[in-house]
Amino acid sequence: MLLDMFKTFFKIGAFTIGGGYAMIPIIQEEIVDKKGWIKEEDFLDVVAVSQGSPGPVAVNVSIFVGYKLNGLKGALTCMLGTVLPSFLIILLIATVFFQYRNHPVIAKMFMGIRPAVVALIASAVYKMAKRSNLNTIKILVGIATVLIIVFTDISPVYLIIIGGLFAIIYNNSKKKIEEG
Repeated sequence: MLLDMFKTFFKIGAFTIGGGYAMIPIIQEEIVDKKGWIKEEDFLDVVAVSQGSPGPVAVNVSIFVGYKLNGLKGALTCMLGTVLPSFLIILLIATVFFQYRNHPVIAKMFMGIRPAVVALIASAVYKMAKRSNLNTIKILVGIATVLIIVFTDISPVYLIIIGGLFAIIYNNSKKKIEEG
């Protein structure tokens, strides 16, 4: 099982360009849809916790999934599978491509990769939004949060804390009304 976990996350880490958010739909496809290691609802929870935890989101997702599947050994195995390809690729780039960084073909190659990365991130956002049971309030909170991040200097960390506190207060008041 550990070898299968390592190979799965190594493949994801090796063939996904664009960072953590671009990896999320691929991780979901592999571990939820293809392998059935965790349920879709659990995966959404893992992504939410991973976004609120320090560090790269894909590494956090791999650690949470690995821990859920096989404890500490699973967490370390999946984390290594995720980060090792990036480490090796950066090492290769640092040793080989750096001397050719101004070559027109290399520059054009990286220009072509950028739209694909944007598309992967947009795909992750779309898939998560589709599965998140969005309602008008959640959509308005999301839009307000984006606007605050874009047009102010308020740290996203404060917005996450405020969002968490708001959710607690909202759900507690909703529960009291239902009991009431």
